[in-house]
Amino acid sequence: MGKGVCFDTGGLNLKPGASMGLMKKDMGGAATVLGLAQMIMALGLKIRLRVLIPAVENSVSATAFRPGDILASRKGLTVENNNTDAEGRLVLADALALGAEESPDLMISMATLTGAARVAVGPDLSPFYTDADADAAAIGRAAARVADPVWRMPFHAPYEPMIEPGIADLDNAPSGGMAGSITAALFLRRFAEGTRYVHFDIYGWNAKPAPARPKGGVGMGARALLEAMPELLDLE
Repeated sequence: MGKGVCFDTGGLNLKPGASMGLMKKDMGGAATVLGLAQMIMALGLKIRLRVLIPAVENSVSATAFRPGDILASRKGLTVENNNTDAEGRLVLADALALGAEESPDLMISMATLTGAARVAVGPDLSPFYTDADADAAAIGRAAARVADPVWRMPFHAPYEPMIEPGIADLDNAPSGGMAGSITAALFLRRFAEGTRYVHFDIYGWNAKPAPARPKGGVGMGARALLEAMPELLDLE
């Protein structure tokens, strides 16, 4: 599944104008997932595939979410919406809960989710999260073979209290600014509970052209995942 925020103004926590310049790419997770699905189908891989795209716009209106609103999720967990610019994890949460209801063999989410991931690894690497060492190793090997660089990040359990605000079950934007990509991934994992889960927090954009990589939107992590599919799903 992929985050499909078609444009992100930040909502009532409005982004500065300079930060809105690339927000047409906030559907990069959805576009990457659709591209990966197309490749899987074109190659005829023997995978029962389900693609979920939560598609929205994050804008400002009389009915826009307000900071501090409590949201009830599909899973039944309540979420304190402390930053309306942390909207991607809210739409992905319900998609993950819906996907988990079918108990899939593997569930993957891709999203242009956090600026913290860009601070951590820059624009070229695709950070990803998984609890399964074997899956991480398979993705890493595949990424090296197809020159689609990735970097494993930790689902660091001691940070779980950071996403628990005390009013609702979860906080979509923990205060303090620490470990922003990790806490976002931990938030999503709550909704994928009981499944084998991999999450990619991608940038989805080439700032300047390079060989075989023109400037603009780019499906980061897709080639690595496609190459890893036979090993991840025991297709061979």
